[in-house]
Order: sequence, then structure tokens, then C-alpha cells
Amino acid sequence: MEQHRTRPTQQGPRRDTAPGPPRQPRPGKPPLPPQAGRAAGGGVARSARAARVPPRRPAPPAAVRRPSRPRLTGLGGGLFCGAVMLALGLLTEALFGSSQTVYGVLFLPVCVLTALWVREGDVLIAPVVVPIAFAVGLVPVADTGGGGTTDRLMGMVTGLATQAGWLYGGTLVAGVIVLVRRVRRVREANRRVVRRRPARP
Repeated sequence: MEQHRTRPTQQGPRRDTAPGPPRQPRPGKPPLPPQAGRAAGGGVARSARAARVPPRRPAPPAAVRRPSRPRLTGLGGGLFCGAVMLALGLLTEALFGSSQTVYGVLFLPVCVLTALWVREGDVLIAPVVVPIAFAVGLVPVADTGGGGTTDRLMGMVTGLATQAGWLYGGTLVAGVIVLVRRVRRVREANRRVVRRRPARP
């Protein structure tokens, strides 16, 4: 027996969709073709992204760092100067036979370093500590005679009297360096004050 094939019935009425009228272009603006519109949209998006992202600046060349000088407090500068002069006094006694002239020559660079390495707040202490350090380092160099306390004291007084030129010279060098540093600091402070003042109309 032949079986007739039947089509499934549709659930609802069939709707015939008719194409709507084409969109009319806006007056005064010619229509863009699809590809041109996409290209224009892509260009606008790219320009917007470029405006958002700031341009990268080239990295500045690495600056050569200068070695920073040691910064000593007033107490640290006094201890440094006294310890170095005592070591130089012992070295002079061992190598040069207690030559006070060699000791006086070595005293000058120690005065320079002390005046340069003391920090700005305690810079005025440098001309005070260098004469004390000179006297401390003169103990092993001074002529003690018999070796007693009185002889050692007389040797110290004699050494200070005969080497007063080196003592005054080193103290003067330290004072000049301190004065120059002080003047520089005052000038820098005045420049900062001038820069911070508002400009008068």
C-alpha cells in the first residue's frame, strides 16, 4: 500500500515580510559607501586613541653622579682631626725621628679635610678643633727629655712655641675654607628667597 506523505501544518498564519522603503540620505550630506564609512570610522577611532595616549618622551641620558663628600658633625670632625693627627704624630716619630717640621707639614692637609667635611650646620667648629688636634698629635713628637710628666709638659710647650707657624697656618686655612662655605650658603639662601617671592604686577 502506498502511504501519502503529508506536510506538517504550520502553527500560525504565514506572514509575508515585504521589504521596507530604502533610507533616504540626509539633505546636504552625500551618502558614503560602506567601505568609505568604515575607513572614516576607523580613522576617527585611531585619532581618538592617539589623542588619549600621550607621546612617549625619550629617556634622559644618565647623569654622572659625583662622589659625595663625607659629612661630619662638630663632634665627629673634632674626633676625626684629633685621631688623624695623633696617628700622624706616631708615624712621624717612627719614621722621621720626631721631626716637628714634617708633623707641621702634615697638619695642613688635615685642616683642609676637616674644614671641607664638616657639615654646614657645624662648619664654624672646624677652626676651633684643629688647634686642639695639633696639640694632641704633638704629644709623641715633642721632646720629653727625661720622660717625666714635667719634662713632657715642657716639651709640649716648647713644641707649640717653635711650631706656632704651622699651627697658625693650618688654623688660618681652615678658617678661610669655612668662611667661603659660609658665604656660599648665605648666597644660596638669598637666591631661594628671591625665587619664592611672587612677581610684582
